[in-house]
Amino acid sequence: MKDKKLLDIFLLVITWVFAAVTFTALIYVIAHILVNGIPHLTPSLFEFRHTMANVSMMPSIISTLYMVGLALGIAVPLGVFTAVYLIEYMKKGSRLVKIIRSATQMLSGIPSVVYGLFGMLLFVQFFGFGWSLIAGALTVSIMILPIIIVTTEEALKSVTGGFREGGYALGAGKLTVVFKIVLPSAIPGILAGVILAVGRIIGESAALIFTAGTVAQIPTELTASARTLTVHMWVLSGEAHHTNEAYATGVILLLVVLLINTFSAVIARFLVKR
Repeated sequence: MKDKKLLDIFLLVITWVFAAVTFTALIYVIAHILVNGIPHLTPSLFEFRHTMANVSMMPSIISTLYMVGLALGIAVPLGVFTAVYLIEYMKKGSRLVKIIRSATQMLSGIPSVVYGLFGMLLFVQFFGFGWSLIAGALTVSIMILPIIIVTTEEALKSVTGGFREGGYALGAGKLTVVFKIVLPSAIPGILAGVILAVGRIIGESAALIFTAGTVAQIPTELTASARTLTVHMWVLSGEAHHTNEAYATGVILLLVVLLINTFSAVIARFLVKR
């Protein structure tokens, strides 16, 4: 009994230590970016036309929002419907389910550079999209599919069987139960996966360099090249005389992530109340 108490205390201390280290590292990174970036936020960085003189990040901000919207528009329906099919329609223990889940796990472990090379060969060259917004969005949507599928599966599993049984008892069909009862109940968990996917999209650079390109302009069509904020930071950090602007871009990147996460949380709360 005494040994068990000592083990519990030891594990508790280890947990608190690692939590403190993680929190300290997070605060240090954020503080470092803010201290070095905020003083260099100037109006010229928010001009809608990028030049070598102002190195404006506004085209990259707009390109990032376009990229997030396109990638989610492709990946979320595909990922959600895949998870619904696996949980609600397939037999448990089916060989096809095992194959799909194994493929999902493999996709989640592939490095982003490999995704970039794949996207460049398939979308940029084979389909002829060139370095473009659509090529980058298609590549990133494949990257975030595992996140959407896994989180949606877990959200669907968390819905109690009583909800389904109650729907069937009232005479509802399979499709009605799934889309009118189960999916609405699983929305908070699905949105959690969407938030994680948004973070992955915004933080991606390697795959987008190979597919979306690095042209600093506001894309006017899907086949136009686009430079997201992380790619913009990468380009600026490679130029010694634009390091300060790279830090300033980092501040805006943190702000964009915070705003998108906050907006997603508000939507989740609204849908739960509905």
